[in-house]
Amino acid sequence: MALRTTSSIVLVALAVLGLDPSARAGAAKSGGAPDPDTQASVRAVSVDDRREQVRKTEVAFAKTMADRDHAGFVKFLDPEAIFVGPRRTFRGRQAVADGWKPLFEGAKAPFSWATEKVEIVESGTLALSSGPVLDPEGKRIGTFNSTWRQKSDGSWKIVLDIGCPDCDCGKKN
Repeated sequence: MALRTTSSIVLVALAVLGLDPSARAGAAKSGGAPDPDTQASVRAVSVDDRREQVRKTEVAFAKTMADRDHAGFVKFLDPEAIFVGPRRTFRGRQAVADGWKPLFEGAKAPFSWATEKVEIVESGTLALSSGPVLDPEGKRIGTFNSTWRQKSDGSWKIVLDIGCPDCDCGKKN
């Protein structure tokens, strides 16, 4: 009886702290300990809810380019952000901010992007967003792939970004 009561108290305590008791049980069954960095940030929010959070964050991030808002762009960057470009890789928030600053000059954005796909890891702390990159006339010129990390305050910051050119793989001569 005492063991059952103790187990109930532990489950209630985990719920109050916002931790997922099933993740702890799964980790114990697999022989590994849960990762305290990811467990502490897991809350009672579904994967679909987190997917929507990231989609909205990506939309707001893309809007900074359309609005020519470099300072707003920088606010989405994780301190460890890495942006991989065709000719150069920028490492760290400041390097990304400096490297992308010229893209915010001028009245019209040189490109835009739109989210097509968002996936979230089960812990809810990392996400992938992907979609088309468009030229000013709306023609697809590439695809972006971004990795987002949820911070302790619940916000999402971009950690990794890489684009690739559009592929004509399906077209036949």
